[in-house]
Amino acid sequence: MAELEVMMPLPELISFLSSLLQRVAISNDLNPKLHTQKISAFHGLTRPSISIQSYLERIFKYANCSPSCFIVAFIYLDRFSQSQPSLPISSFNAHRLLITSVMVAAKFMDDMYYNNAYYAKVGGISRAEMNLLEVDFLFGLKFQLNVTPNGFHSYCSFLHKEIWFQSPPLERPLNLHCSFHEDESTNCLSIFGV
Repeated sequence: MAELEVMMPLPELISFLSSLLQRVAISNDLNPKLHTQKISAFHGLTRPSISIQSYLERIFKYANCSPSCFIVAFIYLDRFSQSQPSLPISSFNAHRLLITSVMVAAKFMDDMYYNNAYYAKVGGISRAEMNLLEVDFLFGLKFQLNVTPNGFHSYCSFLHKEIWFQSPPLERPLNLHCSFHEDESTNCLSIFGV
């Protein structure tokens, strides 16, 4: 089976993805045009008390999914947002969207993954709710789960640039490597940072 690979400091990736998701949620919360957004299964009655960063770190700690899953989960969140414009990411739904996107990415990408009950426990929701969120998320994505090597490479390039530009000059990451392997000698895509 083909494998997508990400080699970069994973804590930096987790920190950046959570920061990006937090900024999107805050921006959407403040946008008055989005206050009439459709309420979905992903919406909580209140904002969760755990920050998006702490939540994603918890998922990272307990989900044991491959680094590629976090990139693919980000791609899924982007696709979901594009295909469901009436459900923008907000502080009321970001956590549920995040746990669901990581779970779906792990199931699609990894050979070994945990079941829905485990992800529900990690995410602080019930198994029944996790099952419902998974189905809603898959329909929201129109079951388009495949990520091409070029698509994966594009998102890695975007994330690398964003991480690089947001880091202070002396702390900028020096190396990001994203590749697609069908076998070791062909079909490799790579990016190397400055």
